[in-house]
Amino acid sequence: MTAADDVVLEDPTDALSAAPPAGARRNGPARGRLKFCYGPMDCGKSTLALQIDHNHARQGRRGLVLVRHDRSGAPQITSRIGIARRATEVATGTDIRDLVREQWARGQHVDYVIVDEAQFLSPVQVDQLAELADEAGIDVYCFGIATDFRSTLFPGAARLFELADELQPVQVEVLCWCGLPGRFNARVRDDVILRDGDTVVVADTEHSVVEPSASARSDAEMVTVRYQVLCRRHFRSGDLGPAAAQHGQLRLS
Repeated sequence: MTAADDVVLEDPTDALSAAPPAGARRNGPARGRLKFCYGPMDCGKSTLALQIDHNHARQGRRGLVLVRHDRSGAPQITSRIGIARRATEVATGTDIRDLVREQWARGQHVDYVIVDEAQFLSPVQVDQLAELADEAGIDVYCFGIATDFRSTLFPGAARLFELADELQPVQVEVLCWCGLPGRFNARVRDDVILRDGDTVVVADTEHSVVEPSASARSDAEMVTVRYQVLCRRHFRSGDLGPAAAQHGQLRLS
């Protein structure tokens, strides 16, 4: 066997080729984990993503940090407590396996992948993450919201619930105005909960992303939209409490 043959056999992209015979798989790379950490707004998902990245990097592991529609509108993971890290933006048609292959082509090993706002991934992209875990031995950590403003599972989150090795609700408790745990992200306009509209609206104090825009309005028709975390009872009843317009809620103008 020549030296060139050795290089081909050690090419890490072989881990994403067609599955080898059953007996050969026993000598393949260790299987990675696919983990989904989920919870409502303000529960600290992005903070946890950044902390996990920090902890792994301290141990000499090399990671790929990805994001889909960060609240800042930039390719980065931002936490509401003020910390941030640059990340690679995942677009609608991005093949996440290609992002890993690009690192390999540069001679860079990838031990783990972190994906923030993972609810916005497509089911196909979640399948790609599972393939990276199973075939390339990469640990994958996903962070996101489980349900949209209608209390319906995001397609990406639904696929993660189906495929993930570990499902972990983020433990930082977010409270409804009544003091009970808040689980539902209500979309509010003029102090009324919206029950229909664009599935994905990412809002913060200055930036907004709307996708798809089937119900897009002209600038003259734009009104203030915000999000508020509620318990199930008050989400169902539409009761926003005595301080419905309190300062600090997310707003989209």
